[in-house]
Amino acid sequence: MRFEHFAINVKAPVKMAEWYCEHLGLHLVYEQEEPPFMRFLADEADQVVMELYQNPNAPITDHSKNHPLVFHMAFESADAQLDKERLVAAGASFIEEKIPEQGTHLVMMRDPWGIPLQVVQRNKRLNKD
Repeated sequence: MRFEHFAINVKAPVKMAEWYCEHLGLHLVYEQEEPPFMRFLADEADQVVMELYQNPNAPITDHSKNHPLVFHMAFESADAQLDKERLVAAGASFIEEKIPEQGTHLVMMRDPWGIPLQVVQRNKRLNKD
């Protein structure tokens, strides 16, 4: 088995997909123009795929009301401080940052829709090339 994608039922899948592509380096791999307006987004290596959609048959979680440790998406960064500033300027909100060990910098944020994002800068990558 190989991981294919994860999905999130959201209020604004089209606008969110545009923002994630413009500001987080994802790209569109599939879209559906009619409801539920599915948008499949992949990272630069096409390794991780996220599906955004708006389906009225299931509840939409208000992630802005949950602690970011309940659910968050982490994005690798070469410069967490610069990316924090860039994402705040693009509409994200800052929550907290930690530097738990030499060379690691973790920044917790929320996207403009309240979904928690973590910007991660590490000495050693978790996933190998």
